[in-house]
Amino acid sequence: MKRWNNVAIIGVGLLGGSIGLALLERGLARSVTGIGRRAASLRKARQRGAVTSTTTQLARGVADAELIVVCTPVESIVQHTLLAAASCPGGLITDVGSTKSSIVNAVDRQLNRFPRPRATYVGSHPLAGSEKTGAQHARPDLFEGRVVVVTPSRHTPAAARDSIETFWKSVGAVLVRKSPQEHDRAVATISHLPHLVAAALAATARADELPLVGGGWLDTTRVAGGDVELWRQILSDNRRHVLNSLSKFERVLAGCRRALESNDGKKLSQLLQRGKCNRDAVGD
Repeated sequence: MKRWNNVAIIGVGLLGGSIGLALLERGLARSVTGIGRRAASLRKARQRGAVTSTTTQLARGVADAELIVVCTPVESIVQHTLLAAASCPGGLITDVGSTKSSIVNAVDRQLNRFPRPRATYVGSHPLAGSEKTGAQHARPDLFEGRVVVVTPSRHTPAAARDSIETFWKSVGAVLVRKSPQEHDRAVATISHLPHLVAAALAATARADELPLVGGGWLDTTRVAGGDVELWRQILSDNRRHVLNSLSKFERVLAGCRRALESNDGKKLSQLLQRGKCNRDAVGD
């Protein structure tokens, strides 16, 4: 596996911190620079061992980086990617954004206006994480066996794409390659819709019912504990595909209602069985 001289991570929270820990503990990077807005957050990342140095100055932090990973919220990824590209013309940049089409299209469009030599960007999305946030929750094994989707555009050089795929494999991930559009359509159903449904389910409960919750409610609503602003950005950016997935879900839910209203045990069993089969197919 490739060993990087210096990796810069912009936004050292759960994902960024876990990337730093994985690189350092596996000996895949000589140094990892953490870049962020708040010195206190960067101090936590360094105390956790996720980075070897920190700075609040993005241009300074990426200047000598071979690899730059942008781990900031969706609405700021394009801005941070372009700022990094301007300060590190030969660098290789990826991100961890949960949406891809708008980000990849915007970065491609803007980077094409940069003079050569210029940085190269390849979109990524690790399907790993938790409802917890912050470097204090970072884990070196967070990406072990987890899917990372790499989303090259038609402008992406094959060598850059391969380097980013090798990077993710080196921290234990399983690689899937999709176009940005294919990615957004798929994650709307398997990631974004579940969060919206979990939040709606959690919001349905009355305060006087909460003392009675058990494992089922807690398991089903776990992701609703995620960062609200982060998820607002994700759902808004991918709203077209999320709305399509929500329409499909509403049709299935309406079928459940009809089966209950008519006391159609056979139809209800069929719906439950279909859900069980899909859930069993993916394992634990």
